[in-house]
Amino acid sequence: MTKGRQRQKSEYGRQLEEKQGLKETYGLREQQFRRYFREGGNPDLIMKLLEQRLDNVTFRCGFASTRKFARQLVSHGHIQVNQKNVDLPSHRVKVGDSIRIHPGSLKIVAFQDLTLTLKKYEPPTWIELDKTALQAKIVKNPIVDDPIIMASVKPIIEFYRR
Repeated sequence: MTKGRQRQKSEYGRQLEEKQGLKETYGLREQQFRRYFREGGNPDLIMKLLEQRLDNVTFRCGFASTRKFARQLVSHGHIQVNQKNVDLPSHRVKVGDSIRIHPGSLKIVAFQDLTLTLKKYEPPTWIELDKTALQAKIVKNPIVDDPIIMASVKPIIEFYRR
């Protein structure tokens, strides 16, 4: 069997690949993902909306090792926003919101070694994390300063403009 030349991806193929990758990163279905792009319009706003999801914030706080696990924690009622139970992973947090693990959930295995794990963890600048109380506060709007991520959003916007 001989190796043939690999075909170069078309512009559409590259855009589709970027879209699928970012969609997978945040664990969203197509309809949810499309809604963020319709609502956002520009790369900064789209990423801000994605970062403000409660499942993502739970991940960014270090309460979960993956976004998928963070989504499960939120869905199962282990996370509170402003001392109220919230079980919607898509719940949008705002500046000033307080996020914490439900006090009754601290006994479950998932949170047993969390204080040790958080000692080494450094949250994003827009989250103020109290590592001993296992509580976080959103101090400013999310900032996505990763140029690679921002560059990957632009082709996705073009993809949805088709």
